[in-house]
Amino acid sequence: MTTPAEPKLEPGDIAPDFTAKTQTGDDIRLSSLRGRPVVLYFYPRDDTPGCTREACGFRDSWNQIQAKGAVVLGVSTDSVRSHERFSERYKLPFTLVSDEEKSIVSAYGVWGEKSFMGRKFQGTRRMTFLIGADGRIQKIWPKVKTANHSAEVLEALG
Repeated sequence: MTTPAEPKLEPGDIAPDFTAKTQTGDDIRLSSLRGRPVVLYFYPRDDTPGCTREACGFRDSWNQIQAKGAVVLGVSTDSVRSHERFSERYKLPFTLVSDEEKSIVSAYGVWGEKSFMGRKFQGTRRMTFLIGADGRIQKIWPKVKTANHSAEVLEALG
């Protein structure tokens, strides 16, 4: 049985830069956020139970996250339109990034083999990267538990 590869990136590495479309159709460039911590979380699909729970956790912690000066970016391979609907439906106050070309998930090492109910397939693994104001990765959560993840991130933000 093949196990998912660990991320190629390590704390201390410069976070790979990217430019991509957000749920509003605007471009966002990671490097333009230097000077602020960035919570870059990868999730498999919009509107699925675990992904919704995780997104709503960040939504419910939004005021505390903002008080720490941090930016939250949720990344999946879903389309801009899918992100727009997901964001509106759950009133998500942060940015969702569309990576339909899979360039960001590949750069961060989160795209790979997954297994669900005995079926193997390629997909996005649920992982989070905390990127410091200097653009370096501070912390990586390689296996996210959606129920309390936003609390873990808040604690890491200090």
